[in-house]
Amino acid sequence: MSRIFTTSFASVYPHYVAKVERKGRTKAELDQVIEWLTGFDDAALSAHLGADTTFEDFFAAAQLNPNVSLITGVVCGVRVEEVEDPLMQKIRYLDKLVDEIAKGKAMDKILRG
Repeated sequence: MSRIFTTSFASVYPHYVAKVERKGRTKAELDQVIEWLTGFDDAALSAHLGADTTFEDFFAAAQLNPNVSLITGVVCGVRVEEVEDPLMQKIRYLDKLVDEIAKGKAMDKILRG
């Protein structure tokens, strides 16, 4: 089991926010992408952040978007579509989406619209 599985989502979320804001994007755009991926609206996301939910529990409660298989590419030298562990793949999907926000990709393309 990877250490990230038991890490609280709330401890990593500020790093996601900082990454996108450093590149001129907004927390609202990040939250929109998280909602697209997980189905968590602002209230549900806030509840998970306040409860220090682990990544494992965060994704266990998520209703993944049916278009999640359209997320492809490399994160940390690994192709997200080839990650074998289902939980690690979900975490890598999120990492890939955050990277796309930070790289300035259009939101409709990030949301696979």
